[in-house]
Amino acid sequence: ESRLPQPYRDEVRSIARDTGVPIGQIVIYNIFYEIFTVCTSIVATDNHGNQYHARNLDFGLFMGWDYVNHEWPITQKLRKMIINVNWKKGGATIFKSNNFAGYVGIYNGLRPQVANKPNSGWTISCNDRFMAEGGYVGLYRWLSGMDPNGKFMSWLARETLESVDNFKDAKNMLENTPILAPVYYILGGSKAFDGVIIARSLDHTDIVTSMDPNDVNGWYILETNYDQNATVLYLDDRRTPGNHCMRYLGRKNVGYEGIFNVLSSRSTLNKLTAYSVIMQASTGRFETITQTCPGDCYPW
Repeated sequence: ESRLPQPYRDEVRSIARDTGVPIGQIVIYNIFYEIFTVCTSIVATDNHGNQYHARNLDFGLFMGWDYVNHEWPITQKLRKMIINVNWKKGGATIFKSNNFAGYVGIYNGLRPQVANKPNSGWTISCNDRFMAEGGYVGLYRWLSGMDPNGKFMSWLARETLESVDNFKDAKNMLENTPILAPVYYILGGSKAFDGVIIARSLDHTDIVTSMDPNDVNGWYILETNYDQNATVLYLDDRRTPGNHCMRYLGRKNVGYEGIFNVLSSRSTLNKLTAYSVIMQASTGRFETITQTCPGDCYPW
């Protein structure tokens, strides 16, 4: 753990000390999500220009199957570890997130709009991007000293939330900072059509997909774990039902209830889903809902 930068080094040491869990396990726990997580993220604008950002987090694939409860055991355990966090500085909340207890990175976060600063406030979710030069390669490069300045992608998300208060600057920082694992950064702003999917590799940004007010379906963007210009693997097609549900919902019905219904529709909701989160930068509203998919349900 001595290789970890501050403040993360002190944080994982404190977690290990207070929980009694060996520090090596805490470190592995904090970097494992860099390597394999499947998700669905959505940013949408309603008819009144209100912006919403939502996601399902799916985790636990191929880590054993519970034949009695028909669940992924890791997913079962993680549902009990979900917490909402208010990150404060000087007594004031700077941003909000939800985390698995003991995890110091950020997979979903909201920096609320500041009063009298109309372009401030933004939201983020992170979806894994699978590439040959993936998280294992980035981790090896970091451990071997080949890429000492690369950042864990969930730590970059946290640092951006800490230091940047607007959509434009957040987009620039997340597009251009070297990272250790490929990722899709999905960003939403506080005003209509401020939404983008940033497809990152280790050293650069490959694809940027933005909301488009001139496109009939440009009022929303939806990302699973595939490039927007790539064909989805038919065994893992959450994109097609997700797009179908969003277009059936329609822009006029976008809101917390409508988007939650989309996230709760199969196969967007599946046996791997641990939770849904819905965020709105303009109001600072941040909600996490524990999810399960009982009965006959897609395994992922």
